[in-house]
Amino acid sequence: MNAPTSLSPLLAVGFFALVTPLLWYIVTRNRFVRLQNMMRESWSNIDVLLKRRYDLIPNLVETVKGYAAHEQQVFEAVAKAREQAVADVGSVGHQAQTESELVRALNQLLVRVEAYPELKASVHYLALQNELTNTEDRIAAARRFFNANVRDFNLLLESFPSAMVGSSMGLRPAEFFEIEELHVRLAPTVAPGPR
Repeated sequence: MNAPTSLSPLLAVGFFALVTPLLWYIVTRNRFVRLQNMMRESWSNIDVLLKRRYDLIPNLVETVKGYAAHEQQVFEAVAKAREQAVADVGSVGHQAQTESELVRALNQLLVRVEAYPELKASVHYLALQNELTNTEDRIAAARRFFNANVRDFNLLLESFPSAMVGSSMGLRPAEFFEIEELHVRLAPTVAPGPR
């Protein structure tokens, strides 16, 4: 009669020894799937905001052209960088490079605007600058959210033992979306006063 009772604990231990790794595998796999979906969702938010920026750029260029028509080289650089950014559907890292080129071109345009006080005072320009500022703030927030998801995904992928699950799923580290900042709000310059 003792044999069946001593067998029960062994069966229970054996059952848990088999089930626990299986449950851990399922939970870890689901974490990877959840993080991948969060990265896709946060990337789509960035994509929407970048398209909003692309739509604002032609209006900004046309407004500046009205005051500074001789800055043709800057306008062409912005137009070319915008076209490349709109057409880029490559990897996150490649898009980050394209976006950084666009930001550099836009920063050049915004620096040139400083030489035209009447343009900086234009209601239309100020409205566009405000829209661009809001868009840039949203892009920065969406980029932080995306990069946080990428960080969590990469940490899980590179940690042991979850790395084994990621490897079995064929996962690779995700790329961060790191771009230069657009300097929409330029600090006012203050001339030194008499001493």
